[in-house]
Amino acid sequence: QVQLVESGGGLVQAGGSLRLSCTASGRIFSINAMGWYRQAPGNQRELVATITSGGGTHVVDSVKGRFTISRDNAKNTVYLQMSSLKPEDTAVYYCNADVKTAYYNALDNYWGQGTQVTVSS
Repeated sequence: QVQLVESGGGLVQAGGSLRLSCTASGRIFSINAMGWYRQAPGNQRELVATITSGGGTHVVDSVKGRFTISRDNAKNTVYLQMSSLKPEDTAVYYCNADVKTAYYNALDNYWGQGTQVTVSS
């Protein structure tokens, strides 16, 4: 089995910064895409950013220029650097990864448990 564990959330004032981390562990052969999603109260979970194993990134327009996604393949870890935070960025942030647990297995998709980010005005 594979576990994704996020860390780095917290309370920050508007304009501040936070860095989220997510580390995958368990039975891992390889990890393809990794990403961050968020869900605010009353809203659906939405994509924030993704990164391929080769480092190609996609960041949604609402956070472009403020959030940066990166990863360390040797550590099976993905990061989300968040700057110029706004109250509307308040949400639970979830890590997501496409993982192969063995050479002959298909990709499976995994989620972390989420980490709360609260931005005060």
